[in-house]
Amino acid sequence: MSFLFERWTPGILKGSLVFALVLAWTLISNSAPLTVQTAWAVETEVSEESFVNPESYDKLKVFSEILALLESNYVEMVDPQRLIEGAIQGMLKTLDPHTSYLPPDSFKQMKVDTSGKFGGLGIEITVRNGILTVVSPIDGTPASKAGIKAGDKIIKIEDESTLDLNLTDAVNLLRGERGSDVNITIFRKGMEKPKVVTLTRDIIKVQSVKKRVYQENIGYIKIRNFTKTTSQDLDRFLNDFEEKRVQKLILDLRGNPGGLLNQAVAVADRFLDKENLIVYTQGRSDEQNMRFTTHENRKHFRYPMIILVNGGSASASEIVAGALQDMGRAVILGTQTFGKGSVQTIIPLSDGSALRLTTARYYTPSGRVIQENGITPDIIIEEETTQLNEESKEKTEAEKEKDEIRRFLREKDLKQHLKGKRSIEGTEQQEPTEAEKAEQEELMAALEELDNDVQLREAVSLLQGWSVMNKVFKTEKTN
Repeated sequence: MSFLFERWTPGILKGSLVFALVLAWTLISNSAPLTVQTAWAVETEVSEESFVNPESYDKLKVFSEILALLESNYVEMVDPQRLIEGAIQGMLKTLDPHTSYLPPDSFKQMKVDTSGKFGGLGIEITVRNGILTVVSPIDGTPASKAGIKAGDKIIKIEDESTLDLNLTDAVNLLRGERGSDVNITIFRKGMEKPKVVTLTRDIIKVQSVKKRVYQENIGYIKIRNFTKTTSQDLDRFLNDFEEKRVQKLILDLRGNPGGLLNQAVAVADRFLDKENLIVYTQGRSDEQNMRFTTHENRKHFRYPMIILVNGGSASASEIVAGALQDMGRAVILGTQTFGKGSVQTIIPLSDGSALRLTTARYYTPSGRVIQENGITPDIIIEEETTQLNEESKEKTEAEKEKDEIRRFLREKDLKQHLKGKRSIEGTEQQEPTEAEKAEQEELMAALEELDNDVQLREAVSLLQGWSVMNKVFKTEKTN
């Protein structure tokens, strides 16, 4: 989820709907209904110079009457503050699912979320068609370890239905003290019935970026989400790749739910030429129409690139993929992305709460709308589903263990294996150093990842053939 942080001064808020609601509550708590009506007439005259439609006050008058009736006649005593918050949340529910009210505690927590360390389950969620939906679990977190997947529908949290639950309330229900449990009921396509999953809350420490090298010269970088340190981590890894003479790059944005817009722009900037447009926004006002371009004083990398995406790639990750696809800088491989392309502006309010307000849409450099559409890969490859065939089902546990062990054995490990030339001549290889052992373990881990990931395997295969194909095409041109 991408954010644009913007602070509004109290002067701008004067005369706004929020100001009117607070004033209405103050007046009806201390005055008779007739006085309220007179006061509203005065307020309407004052607000004619503000940006609130004067017709709005007709309905605000009805709101104040209802609030007064609830306070004086409801069967039990009511909490006016709770009613006001409920009214605000109800109003925002009529808009898109990303526009929401953040009470003071939620606003504080939201600012922590983008720092790279926060408490919770390690799950990115949104509301899609009124249903709480998983955008992506974060690797290594309770949600990921429990098998939660992108696209899962969370239909209950504990015993409370999530149908039409707003995003802020859902987050509050899922968060809690570290070590405490929460039961969520999920439904996934292909399931016969919903499944209850118990998750233990934990402090989520997210390493934004990780790297690996395949086939000696193919660099691999996975960005899990865009936090404050993402571009710094990326620079460090790219410099390391230069030292290792990496010649091609895979950028993995699968399961990346987004994050900070400025970090997405910075990441795309590293791979584009100077004076290139990265993304632009369009809203109702000129203030919301912005353009983000590359910087001249930044180092730009010209690797042949493949970007991996899937249904869990959203928002900021779609901005990066869309920009590099439009500029012809990368081949996009995987499945259709999530399609979250709207700008949320965070507006702090006077009581420490905030309004997360959708103010614009994102557009790729060529003018494609990301919202709802997402990014379509150049090469569509579905993710593998783990299915045991009849032969593997019949294997005993002992046979399965042997199959697993065989993956880590080589010819020289077999009994009575044929000696190589150096061994015959009596020049045995020396015992590997700790550094060589660590390098071998990393290589084995990389091979295992390739074995289990069809999209990554295809990306590595395509980049391996890149140089060969270029040579062929150059030869054809020469002839």
